[in-house]
Order: sequence, then C-alpha cells, then structure tokens
Amino acid sequence: MENLTMTSGELAPSTTDIAPKQKVGILGVPLGYGAGMAGVDMGPAALRVARLTDRIAELGYQVTDRGDLHLERPRTPAQPGDRLKYLPEISQACEQVANEVQAILQSGELPIVLGGDHSIAIGSISGVAAHCREREKTLGLIWFDAHADMNVPETTPSGNIHGMPLSALLGFGAPALTHIAGFAPKLDPRFCAHVGARDIDRGERELIRKLGMRFFTMREIDERGMSACMDEAIAIASQASGGYAVTFDVDALDPTDAPGSGTLVRGGLTYRESHLALEKIAEAGGMCSLKIVEINPALDINNKTAELGVELILSALGKTIL
Repeated sequence: MENLTMTSGELAPSTTDIAPKQKVGILGVPLGYGAGMAGVDMGPAALRVARLTDRIAELGYQVTDRGDLHLERPRTPAQPGDRLKYLPEISQACEQVANEVQAILQSGELPIVLGGDHSIAIGSISGVAAHCREREKTLGLIWFDAHADMNVPETTPSGNIHGMPLSALLGFGAPALTHIAGFAPKLDPRFCAHVGARDIDRGERELIRKLGMRFFTMREIDERGMSACMDEAIAIASQASGGYAVTFDVDALDPTDAPGSGTLVRGGLTYRESHLALEKIAEAGGMCSLKIVEINPALDINNKTAELGVELILSALGKTIL
C-alpha cells in the first residue's frame, strides 16, 4: 500500500485540486400567488443578497445565474371559495419552470431553483422528471416540509396551490397541474421520502395512507434521530435510477431559526438537524436538483432566514466543518 504519511507542514490536496466540481445553474422563480400571504416572491432576491452565487463559487463550482423568470401576473383577484386560486397563471409559470430546468440539465449543470412559493415545485420537478424520462430513468425525491403539500381541489382548506404540489406530481388533482410537461405522474411514491411533517390535513392523511408513501414526521425524528431518518430517506430516494430531486421548504425549520415564512409551525427541524440532513445528502451523492422555497423577506428578521437558506444550499453542495 502506498505510504500517504505527510511530512510536517505539508498540506493534503483540497477536494477542488483532486477533481473539478460540477457546474451549477441558478434559476429564480419569484412566484408568490400560490401562497396566501404577500412577500414570498421576494425570496430569490433575498437569497442573492446573502451572496449565494459567490459562496457557491467559493466551494469550487462553476456557477451560472440565469436570473429570474418573467412571470405573468394575475389579471383578476382570486374569488372567495375558489378551490384553485390563480390556476391559469400558476400552470403557465410551471410550464416555464419545467422548460428552464430541462435546459439547465441539458447543459450539464445542476439546477438550483430559488422560490417563490412551493407551487413552483410542480414545474421544477416536472422538468427533472422529463429529463429522466427522455433517458428512460426514474426520479426519486426528498421533500423537506412542515406540511404534506398533498391537498387536491376537493380537500384544500384554502384553495392555495402551494398546498398541492406533491399531490400534483404524484398525479392527483387538476390536469392543468398534473400534466405539466405533457405527462403524469412524475413520481413513483416508492421512491419518495418526506421529512419534517407536523401539520397534515385530513384529506392529505388519507392520500398518504392510500399511496403508502414514507413520511418521517417530527415525532419519528425526535425518537430515532435525524441521522437514522436521513439514511433511510436517502436509501428510498436512491432506488430511482435517475437520481433524486431535493426540495426544501423553510417552514420545515423551527420558527426560532427561520422566522421568515408565512406558514410557520412550531416544533420544526433545528439548525443543526437541517444541516446534518443536507450534509448527508451531499455525502451520499445522487442529488440531481435542489430547490429552496417559501422565504418571505417581509416577515424575516435581518435576512436571517435567507442567510440560513444559503447555508443549507452550501451544505447540500458539500460544504463541511472541516
């Protein structure tokens, strides 16, 4: 065996010296009308204020920031009792996002999508799924969220589409959402893991049980620990032949660490639990896209949540303590 002992003062080669890192393509999606509170459309700007691009480049990545999508604004306000608020505008935006994400993947870059509310996941993950489908591959998913995001028009308590993206990707709900990129479903629930749930509606609970999809609730994380739960989540998502998408809603975090969200639920992931989760994803490999959503600068304190969002992206890209 080769002797790798270093002499005094000699430095080991850095990861960047050993092999060039992947290219990254950043896409901002300032869509906020899938949510019930104004301000989340400013999330991409807040992440850029926290020096997202420069800090990713410091890890050794080649970074292309493609800017923000230009999105159609709603022509008329949502009506009381509407079960699918702003459906035409959100459907159109998700088609745009799917096309852009496909283009990023085709250029050999890792897509990092900045939201915006969580309805954009219908578009971003559809783009990744379409890319996999062209190559006859399946797509896995790790979804961090306080909520299931699995309502359908018949079960939604609010009509806000940011509560429906995961069900739409699994093929349930309005065709204008389920058939983004021209096919449905995008995901097989056997390859999907949801992490951090603690606020699930009755209709969502029934769909989860019907599908048998794996949810790691906050109780299970408390009992087993984040490390064990993430090992299992990664194993589930890694069964897909085309890798797995990661989507992180900042309301998965405890509000003490991430106050800048319009859908806060107490008792969430701690600062270290969330970093551990994304560090383990980086170590495992297989992540083929990353998205962070629901940062609302209008509700934040000194850009605290956006700063944490950038830190989590860096952890998912391989930043470690040593």
